[in-house]
Amino acid sequence: MAKMTNIHPGEILSLGFLKPMRLTAYRLAKETGIPQTRIGEIIRGDRRISVATALRFARFFGNSPEFWINLQANHDLARERP
Repeated sequence: MAKMTNIHPGEILSLGFLKPMRLTAYRLAKETGIPQTRIGEIIRGDRRISVATALRFARFFGNSPEFWINLQANHDLARERP
């Protein structure tokens, strides 16, 4: 069976939320109070989504913090599994 690509939550943030909504990282930072550098690091896959960030994303995008935490947990598990 072929192994699926492990997609970082930042890619989902960028392609699934920011681009369709025509939002920039700067605008998301201003609206959520999250530093723009943190959002950029998440989008690049250089940073994990923390619980605090998940809460702010959920409030802004109208979904649940569990959505963001589960994306991160699934990514972490896939990365560590052989």
